[in-house]
Amino acid sequence: MSIKFNFILFLATSFLIISSCSDDDNGTSTPPNPPSLPIEQYSNLHADQEVDYTTNPPTYSGEFIKFDFGTGSTTTSETDWDIAFRGTTILVNGGDTTGIAEEPLRTGNAAAYIYDGLFQDLTEVDESLLRLDDMYDGLAIPTGSGNGWYNYSSMVITPIAGKVLVFRTADGKYAKMEILSYYKDAPAEITNTIALSDNRYYTFNYMYQPEAGNTSF
Repeated sequence: MSIKFNFILFLATSFLIISSCSDDDNGTSTPPNPPSLPIEQYSNLHADQEVDYTTNPPTYSGEFIKFDFGTGSTTTSETDWDIAFRGTTILVNGGDTTGIAEEPLRTGNAAAYIYDGLFQDLTEVDESLLRLDDMYDGLAIPTGSGNGWYNYSSMVITPIAGKVLVFRTADGKYAKMEILSYYKDAPAEITNTIALSDNRYYTFNYMYQPEAGNTSF
């Protein structure tokens, strides 16, 4: 009786092993999920500018602060940059000269558009919406209150909720960005003092897709 039971147990175990191997050979095993991309945060990117109010309209000047998604940092490189900040203006390293004073030379293929929705809900880049900076059609990320990523009211710049900036980088990869604050250390309340003296400090979340040709987040 014991020998018969052991023989049956042996056959059952062998069947399970063979069945498992057969599944693997047929490629029916579930592949592991690809690792999710991290959400990064950059704080206090200072994009200062000078404003001359003696002219009509006022004129703006100052260096654009360039940012490279690949390194996750600002850069002084003339060529290896993706986007550039000055005041509320954001440029991409793609397109043509637009006539803005002291704009950096564009040498890449960067482009952008604004997605309406939640940051986490944007999982795929719509390449048909990407725009370059252009003298006639304007910037890929429009400037002006209510036109792009912010509203301006009572001297305060407030990022518009549900506006996600989508970028193709200078070398053809992709990133998405959510601007959280325009003020130093991202205070919860913007006082008059902060609005006047601690402005032009960007804090933003972003996600970078480093794989060439991959438009998914």
